[in-house]
Amino acid sequence: MTSRPTRGAGGALPRTALTALAPAVWGTTYIVTTESLPAGHPLFAGFLRALPAGLIALAVTRTLPRGAWWGKAAVLGVLNIGLFLPLLFIAAERLPGGVAATLGAAQPLVVAVLAVALLRQPPAARPLLWGVTGVLGVGLVVIGPGARLDGAGVAAGLAGAATMGLGVTLTKRWGRPEGVGPLAFTGWQLTAGGLFLAPVTFLAEGAPPAIDGRAALGYLWLGLIGGLLTYALWFQGIAALRVTSVAVLGLLSPLVAAGLGALVLGQTLGPVQLMGFALALASIVGGQLPGRARTSIVPTTPVPERTPR
Repeated sequence: MTSRPTRGAGGALPRTALTALAPAVWGTTYIVTTESLPAGHPLFAGFLRALPAGLIALAVTRTLPRGAWWGKAAVLGVLNIGLFLPLLFIAAERLPGGVAATLGAAQPLVVAVLAVALLRQPPAARPLLWGVTGVLGVGLVVIGPGARLDGAGVAAGLAGAATMGLGVTLTKRWGRPEGVGPLAFTGWQLTAGGLFLAPVTFLAEGAPPAIDGRAALGYLWLGLIGGLLTYALWFQGIAALRVTSVAVLGLLSPLVAAGLGALVLGQTLGPVQLMGFALALASIVGGQLPGRARTSIVPTTPVPERTPR
């Protein structure tokens, strides 16, 4: 396993921008699904988003896991993709989109807590503060006055945030095997998540829908751009940046979805929504700022620094 140090604020800016592309592209999922794909088959969309792209990555890289990485890749694929997508769709079906998006925005809070437990990072108030600010901002953007709550939907939304948060944290903890590139690493997880989704999809939704040219383009976008490319950028970002900084970038997804709704579908954003945008963007920017330097007494015998994995 290779060790990749977290970079300083200046050097991290290009990587942060590339990593931010992933949740920004994921924000197009709603409009692509509603405007291009057959209705009533959200799990099939998730399945096509994962497995074909994963198999393409494996065919291109010709790299398979070895040893313990068979199990680790399976765990990460199920957490980041296989479990997360069904929970996301259950929440979206049982709750208004705004409520589901706000529950999903709790992921940075989950990561902030897990970073202390699994990565041995010292407790810090700033990630929690920016996480709460982000949830509030997203809530103001996307929750309408008639929002209703459903117990199962709320549970699915929170479980989805926890599942993805655990997947992000374990991805940081385990790193990437020596000599394995980001495309192969992404292919492992997409394939594992797709294989997990296969029986769930066909048991829940039955036969696949008819696919016309418009739907085919939508599935290609979700699989190649919204799946393979963006997950490769996302996992590279987790390896190179602070895990709490990466997690808060996920708030871009509901913001992009709301922005596209306004630009393409003519949905209106009032003063409250604009204030929510400002709060969420402040949370994203604040989450990228370096933490305050800690002073410590240097021991007389040098102790090698270990990067938590």
